[in-house]
Amino acid sequence: MTVATPKFGMGASVLRLEDAAFVQGNGRYTDDIAPDGVLHGYVLRSPFANARFTVGSVEAAVSAPGVRLVLTGSDLGHLRDLRGKAPRQPDGSRVQTRDIPILCRDQVHYVGDAVAFIVADTRAEAQDAADLIEVDYDGLDAAARTEDALAPDAALVWPELGTNRAFTYRHGDRDKTATAFARAATVTRIEFRNNRLVSNYVEPRSAIAEWNAGEDRFVLTACSQGVHSLQKILARTFGIEKKKLRVLTPDVGGGFGTKIFVYREYALVMEAARRLGRPVKWTSDRNEHFLTDAQGRDNVASAEMAMDGDGRFLGLKVDLVANMGAYLSQYGAEIPYTGTTMSTGVYDIPALDVEIAGVYTNTCPIDAYRGAGRPEAAFLVEKLVDACARDMGLGRDEIRRRNFIRPDQFPYRTQAGRLYDVGEFDGHMTLAMERAGWTDFETRLETSRRAGKIRGIGLATYIEACAFPGSEPAFVELNGDGTVTLKIGTQTTGQGHATAYAQLVSDKLGLPVDRIVLRQGDTDDLDDGEGTGGSRSIPLGGVSAVRAGEALAEKIRRIAADELEASPLDIELRDGAARIVGTDRSLSFVEVAKAARKPDDLLAMGEFVQDEATYPNGTHVCEVEIDPETGATEIVGYTIVDDFGVTVNPVLLAGQVHGGVAQGIGQALCEDAVYGDDGQLLTASFMDYAVPRADSVPFFSFETRNVPSTTNAMGIKGAGEAGTIGAAPATINAVTDALWRAYGIDHIEMPATPARVWAAIHAAPGN
Repeated sequence: MTVATPKFGMGASVLRLEDAAFVQGNGRYTDDIAPDGVLHGYVLRSPFANARFTVGSVEAAVSAPGVRLVLTGSDLGHLRDLRGKAPRQPDGSRVQTRDIPILCRDQVHYVGDAVAFIVADTRAEAQDAADLIEVDYDGLDAAARTEDALAPDAALVWPELGTNRAFTYRHGDRDKTATAFARAATVTRIEFRNNRLVSNYVEPRSAIAEWNAGEDRFVLTACSQGVHSLQKILARTFGIEKKKLRVLTPDVGGGFGTKIFVYREYALVMEAARRLGRPVKWTSDRNEHFLTDAQGRDNVASAEMAMDGDGRFLGLKVDLVANMGAYLSQYGAEIPYTGTTMSTGVYDIPALDVEIAGVYTNTCPIDAYRGAGRPEAAFLVEKLVDACARDMGLGRDEIRRRNFIRPDQFPYRTQAGRLYDVGEFDGHMTLAMERAGWTDFETRLETSRRAGKIRGIGLATYIEACAFPGSEPAFVELNGDGTVTLKIGTQTTGQGHATAYAQLVSDKLGLPVDRIVLRQGDTDDLDDGEGTGGSRSIPLGGVSAVRAGEALAEKIRRIAADELEASPLDIELRDGAARIVGTDRSLSFVEVAKAARKPDDLLAMGEFVQDEATYPNGTHVCEVEIDPETGATEIVGYTIVDDFGVTVNPVLLAGQVHGGVAQGIGQALCEDAVYGDDGQLLTASFMDYAVPRADSVPFFSFETRNVPSTTNAMGIKGAGEAGTIGAAPATINAVTDALWRAYGIDHIEMPATPARVWAAIHAAPGN
């Protein structure tokens, strides 16, 4: 039986409700807000990566035109540092965290570390006054490179620790893995660097603090990925009850994980607002973003795969050095730990030995960036599997088929403890290869050769963990005008939540999506919420929204049944009215709201608690053509077949995948945050840090081959990070394939820039 997709409900390609305001310039972002009497803050930042310092006189700055306040570290002893989270180490010990001070006191640890905060009538006046503060720096040697951080002669970021090692984590069974390697017919080994990235969302961070002395209460407006996390951490920082701080988030222009965190500027504007009794605003410029917003990736890995004579995997060993930067950021230490639980990918690997060394360096702190550890894990195993295929003389698809976890093995517990519920990996790989014209590649290769180009095709079969255990309650209310308000603790940063949630509630209430209003980003509206991250909003919050909609629908039916003298079972909801089935007798939702006897009759809550993560997976196939004279790489074909379980909105889904793929391509081909040996960020602007442009990204062929999740109540798996996870390995595997076919080159580091590709070609034997 064929079931028609509802016009507005689950599975329909509803266009985004948010876009009309955005395309007309009517978005309302934090920097658009200017309370009466607002003052402006500027952070004086360290030009040194590692230095002891003393602040001399600030009098000239205090006396400068327009200046209202100058704060240094000595003024903020009552504020707690921003502390990162960290799992326990294998011996049970806790990591000795190095926390982020609101302002540094006597030493700076990376270029951009905060030394002073100046508040003035205008930002320009505050910035001018910063130049008048006397700071005496005693520069020290810096540790800047991940691969050198543990060298015996490395400069120490925190000398009292006696090492730059921040922590050690492990997964798997070392003895079992050693046994597997002892009986291997072949062992394949790779080493590589997973390059450091800057998130570069469209909207730089901004924050405005207001202080109400009468209520003894702050109001903080900030672009974030969830107001409740900011409320909890900042309340702890100030030593106040969380109800003494209201946090608001208006429209947000991109997050990618990096806007989850609490940054020191939020505490600084709050402290300044309290001292001055005036609103205080700080807005980052793009250079500050490059220097100080938490960065992503940056680890060095070596990996080995033991195989039998038929190319079947026996065991995997991984050694990972993960750069944490100068401090442990909010989730920084958890990223490599969680990410490496996905080390075995989609493969049935019976033995695993992973060791992770987190290291401090004199660089900007590292934290979650789109995918947060899972892209690193997918890149490692997919690059390694391609190398295994070359060593074994097998096709890249064949070695994968021999080692995929089979459908009859689910539920499947990996050697790192992950519990996969379902998967048909061979199915989506085969379909993606068909759509990409894999078998016809040689014809296209010959065409490239005649044009003096080289060509390659690569694939990646990925899996990720997302929508981690937990919940996100949703609250709905029927309003007097017949609209419905949905309140939830997630935060849209461009994904289209207002549309997706409205579709889910519309299904249950029979109400057009434009009559359902999303409210988010206000701690006064909801007591708690977990925010947006880890592709959790729709798998968790969406299911809760459905349950809230069902509960409200039942209340509406009961009210209407009483008014219409019918059974609730005979009431249907359609087009904003409650109607007796088969008759013209009905009550509009406006009339239902008037008929309610008490406010609770118009309120409902839904909550779905998930006990295990969901596991989206899929195959990306990338085809490239390279000009060996210049090293320039063009992506000439890109095919994606994903398994996202149940789809809420195909248009929103495609947008998430396209954006994620663009970021993965960016890492593979052009993006790289580079520090000099002295800790100076050499790529601190778009003049030096390349991001994909319109002509860098191809048109995608995207479709789904979905197997509904058995973990999620609605079969949804999540899709926010998946594009990024599959794209980098698929792209690099394609570039490597081209280089291998033409020159026997089996490795190139990310990003595969034209200069790097050209150098690899000219260093190859025979050139």
